[in-house]
Amino acid sequence: QVQLVESGGGLVQAGGSLRLSCAASGSIFSINAMGWYRQAPGKQRESVAAITSGGRTYYADSVKGRFTISRDNAKNTVYLQMNSLKPEDTAVYYCNADVVVDGIKTNYWGQGTQVTVSS
Repeated sequence: QVQLVESGGGLVQAGGSLRLSCAASGSIFSINAMGWYRQAPGKQRESVAAITSGGRTYYADSVKGRFTISRDNAKNTVYLQMNSLKPEDTAVYYCNADVVVDGIKTNYWGQGTQVTVSS
C-alpha cells in the first residue's frame, strides 16, 4: 500500500509564502510524475503544477512565476513553494503521484492540506 502525506498548509496573508511537502511511502519501486492540484469551494479540482521523474516541470498559467515545484527522488517527496500568494489561491491542495509497485503503475492522491490566503 502506498500513502501520500501532505504537510505545510495554513493561513497566510496576501503576499506571503508557504511551502507544501508531500512524502510518498510504502512498497514503492519508482515514482513517475508527481504533481499538485487544488480545489476551491464550489469549484472543480484543477492542476497547479507537475514534475516528471527527470525534473521537467509544468505550471498552470495562474501560478507561473509565483509557484515552484521540485522533488527529492531519494526521499520520494515533492514540494511546492508558493510565493506572492493571493486570496484566489485559497483552496485545499492535493498531492498526486504515478507510483510503480510490483511493475504496475497506479495513480495515488494525498488527503489534502488547506491553504487559506487572507486579504
